[in-house]
Amino acid sequence: MPIEDEIVHWWKDDKGGSHRNALRLESEEPQLVNGFPRDGLVTVRIMNSASAQAIKLSPEEALKVSTQLLTIAKELLNDKRALWKRFEE
Repeated sequence: MPIEDEIVHWWKDDKGGSHRNALRLESEEPQLVNGFPRDGLVTVRIMNSASAQAIKLSPEEALKVSTQLLTIAKELLNDKRALWKRFEE
């Protein structure tokens, strides 16, 4: 299962200890199973210093999530631009 991308965040706790959080995107190719084509999968894996969790998404689910993320990110960036405009006035 190839790793497509990984975003890593390092942070320190109240005692100064370093910790790592990571969001990893993995993919699995479509394949034939018993002569029938099966969708590939997108795995979203969340890892931290203590554990890891993953969810496997169909291509349709992955597109839905990515569309929602894109919409939210664009709105947040536009809101920030509006704040900068008010700040500069």
